[in-house]
Amino acid sequence: MKEKTSQVEQPEPFTPGMSKAAVRQHAYQLFRDKLANEPLTLEDWVLAEKDLVRTQEAEQS
Repeated sequence: MKEKTSQVEQPEPFTPGMSKAAVRQHAYQLFRDKLANEPLTLEDWVLAEKDLVRTQEAEQS
């Protein structure tokens, strides 16, 4: 059986200088196909923020 995950409101970003809006936009781009069927989990939000930070750091290098 598939375990059902509960919907989580977007948490505050843990990275200094990162905005909720930037993380939200990146998460919606990353998980576009998942959003059609289920809400984002806390793990999804954290992964999106980490990916966004890595992307921004790579662009600055």
